[in-house]
Amino acid sequence: MVMKNYVTELICLAVVLLLVTSCSPFKPRARQSPAGELPRTFSLYTAESQPLSRWWEVFNDPDLNALITQALSDNLTIKGAWSRLNQTRALAVQAGAALYPDLTGTGGASFTRQRTGDGSRKTVSNQDYSLGIISSYELDLWGRIRSGRESALLEVTAAREDLNTVAMTLAAEVANRWINIISQRMQKRLLESQLQANLTYLELIELRFRMAMVSALDVYQQKQIVYDVSAEIPLVEAQEQLQRHELTLLLGKPPQTVLNISRENLPEPVGIPATGLPADLLSTRPDLRAAGMRLWAADWQVAAARANRLPAISLTGQARYGDGDLDVLFDNWLLSLAGNLTAPIFDGKRREAEVDRSLAVVDENLAAYRQTVLTAVKEVEDALVSESKRQEHIKGLEKVLDTARNALKQAGSRYRNGLNDYLPVLTQLLKVQGLERDLIQQQTHLVGTRISLYRALGGTWTDSLTP
Repeated sequence: MVMKNYVTELICLAVVLLLVTSCSPFKPRARQSPAGELPRTFSLYTAESQPLSRWWEVFNDPDLNALITQALSDNLTIKGAWSRLNQTRALAVQAGAALYPDLTGTGGASFTRQRTGDGSRKTVSNQDYSLGIISSYELDLWGRIRSGRESALLEVTAAREDLNTVAMTLAAEVANRWINIISQRMQKRLLESQLQANLTYLELIELRFRMAMVSALDVYQQKQIVYDVSAEIPLVEAQEQLQRHELTLLLGKPPQTVLNISRENLPEPVGIPATGLPADLLSTRPDLRAAGMRLWAADWQVAAARANRLPAISLTGQARYGDGDLDVLFDNWLLSLAGNLTAPIFDGKRREAEVDRSLAVVDENLAAYRQTVLTAVKEVEDALVSESKRQEHIKGLEKVLDTARNALKQAGSRYRNGLNDYLPVLTQLLKVQGLERDLIQQQTHLVGTRISLYRALGGTWTDSLTP
């Protein structure tokens, strides 16, 4: 069949053109160490180089595991990140479509009626049918189209890394809300315990007042402490509820959703996780990988802009069946092939300006990449220093609390024996109860700092996420 021969010729021509244009003369230039200068080690260096894959499992709490799993599945922000990833994939397909010849089918039919000259209704009709295919293709001699496709593919990878960043941030945020809810529970139990102790002191003082052993001032001072602690309890309850609301939002649920959090005490952080080297962050932090992909994508855009300044050759092929009997359809095809050469002569420096703009975008992305790298190293260092110093602070705070409790016992004993007034007891009581609350807050911050360290170290566990 003649038709089959024409189609075969078109296919062969397309293959040859693809082979000719498969190599791009314009490619990104090799760049030495785009991350810039990095410290050799972190301040607290561990020999291991691989961070924990699913770090929250070290807390050994099934409720936390379930909450993070649900958040990674139902959180609306991460769903939006999946949608953006799909958008960039579609754009990459569009960017690469011009690498292949397009093929469009055409068809037409016409029917004409004519009346006779004497005005009668006798009709003369003519029928015309046509079928055909049209193909067009631009020879990518300088790699403009290929560069655009490479840039779009790198944007897809960057979008996936953005999604991974969202997932890592989400896991840390869920863990922080979980810690804060437990902390507020501990604060409430402590306040209730302090309230009972203050009421006991108040009963003792009122008894001594009725026996004319103390003044009314002592009674009022102790009542003030009782009322102060009572007033703190509703605020702690409100904070716990607000933390629950934030957690349900992270789970993609309404605020009234019931959360299963059975733990009553804060977990104790285990040893410092593997930090590895600062250079390891380049492969474990998805935000760094995304910034690197966008830098590379910008390099390919420069290549595309440079190639766009050179002449372009476009080919158009058409095969068409004209008039004739449908029975001999494949014996009457006509094949035509045309080529067009377009070359920029004068465009007011528009293409040259596009090259300059693309180069400036590369410089911007390079600066952003290096800033992101330095920020990542800083975040790890901040978490390491904060955890180390906070642990020292907590140890000192525990010593102060132990001393204050002993002082409270001595002041209470001397007060009961009439050796001093109530002011030393009042002072030490306020000191002890304030230290007890502060200790819970500092322990909460310590666990939160550990979560920040896990988040700053990154990881590759997000690569297994699916929609």
